[in-house]
Amino acid sequence: MRKIVLVAAIAGAALSLAACSQETKDAAEDTADNAMADTQANAEAAGDAVEGAATDAADAVADVADGATDTATATATATATATATPAQ
Repeated sequence: MRKIVLVAAIAGAALSLAACSQETKDAAEDTADNAMADTQANAEAAGDAVEGAATDAADAVADVADGATDTATATATATATATATPAQ
């Protein structure tokens, strides 16, 4: 009788360890999947931030170019007006 109880206890312990091991494996897989999803989300957010910064930089360059064109036009107009008007 004692041997049967001992064998049953050992079998129960072995099953508990096997189940724990599977639960640990499943938890590790879930953790890896979550880490991969987080990494992907962070990469997408970083890409969006870089894209936004590039757009802002392009807009700033266009604004500077427009300002330079306006200044050049105003200078050319002023020079043409000054040259066309005879000095007194």
